[in-house]
Amino acid sequence: MRNLIRRICARLQRHVLPHETAFISFRPPGPQQGRVLLAHIVQAFIRGTPDSLRTSHNHFAEAVAIVDALLELGYAVDVISYRNTTFHPHIRYDLFISSRVNFELIAKRLPRETIKIVHLDTAHWLHNNAAALNRCLEVRRERHVALASYKLLEPTWAIDSADYATLLGNEVTYETYRFGNTPVFQLPNPAVRLYPCPINKDLGRVRHHFIWLGSRGFIQKGLDLVLAAFARMPEYRLTVCGPISQEPDFAKAFHKELYETPNIRTHGWIDVGGHEFQQLANECIGLIYPSCAEGAAGAVVTCMQAGLIPIISRESGIDIDESLGLMLGSFMHGSVTVESLMEATRRIAGQPADALKDMAVESWRIARSTYSPENYKAVFTSIIRQIVAEHPVSTASGFVSMPTPHGSATSSSLLKTDSTGT
Repeated sequence: MRNLIRRICARLQRHVLPHETAFISFRPPGPQQGRVLLAHIVQAFIRGTPDSLRTSHNHFAEAVAIVDALLELGYAVDVISYRNTTFHPHIRYDLFISSRVNFELIAKRLPRETIKIVHLDTAHWLHNNAAALNRCLEVRRERHVALASYKLLEPTWAIDSADYATLLGNEVTYETYRFGNTPVFQLPNPAVRLYPCPINKDLGRVRHHFIWLGSRGFIQKGLDLVLAAFARMPEYRLTVCGPISQEPDFAKAFHKELYETPNIRTHGWIDVGGHEFQQLANECIGLIYPSCAEGAAGAVVTCMQAGLIPIISRESGIDIDESLGLMLGSFMHGSVTVESLMEATRRIAGQPADALKDMAVESWRIARSTYSPENYKAVFTSIIRQIVAEHPVSTASGFVSMPTPHGSATSSSLLKTDSTGT
């Protein structure tokens, strides 16, 4: 069965791009303690990669933080694309760290002594695909149109064959991997850009303006529900930021909401590293992101960094409390609906201006202290140290939550440092 699935997926694979066969090596500044093979996003290390691409996804910041951490630990690091299927190692590696597909393929070419760590940045592929297709069925029932899911994941059995795993996500995400009985270490999703504190933002003025931000996979990420909710709330404004043109069937099915509803503006794709996004964030109170399956949603982390109040589902992979936003609940329990989105929107917008400012600043503060490249690097370093020190008999089991950032600053000290926008 696995071979059949692999053959089907192989037929569907696009042409191999030049960066997918790249091999990039780094050496530590001091004595070498070992060697690591990292299968990740190689574009992060290729000269000429445009800044707009580097800020298009959090995994670019991840790749850089991982390499920096390993070099500081004394490891030489060889980086290949996670899509590289032709790589055959010819030297000994102490650790193999790989994201997404092809973990199994490369791991089998390495000796048993190599510590194998899979990096998980989505829900398990079976859960993700089932959740996405179930949402497509819901849309078919509601809209009488059959739309494809653009976020179906390729099958991988990495969790079954890895010694350890790192995970972007929360306990909801971990539950999709629990069956593997592999120690899973939680990592924070690092933001691609840092923004000024919203302490001087006129939150009372923008309390009725919200944003939906995401890449492809609009049904999976709940855009259909958000559009339906705001179409029924003409007193609130919604700006939609995402590559709508890349899903023409969705754009056609929701044309009225996207382009003919006065209180909904469809912006399309936006560079979150650009000035335009920061201007838009200053004109909005919060993000609405009811995804049915994620790792840890980069859109949520980005918008929290920009001082937006998150209204999110548990499946978004980010845990928040009411000091900084609203958790809608879970699709699994049926608590994410158009009605619950309308209620959450009105609840946030109805808060006093001072309360909104407190929430926005707390959202920004948590993003700065937890979801930053610096904290990602610190947590990743701690994980690698523990794995190497304890392997093969690890004290870690189940889901190992990430620690609170060491020396996290209080709101007041962060405001003193960053309110100028530096």
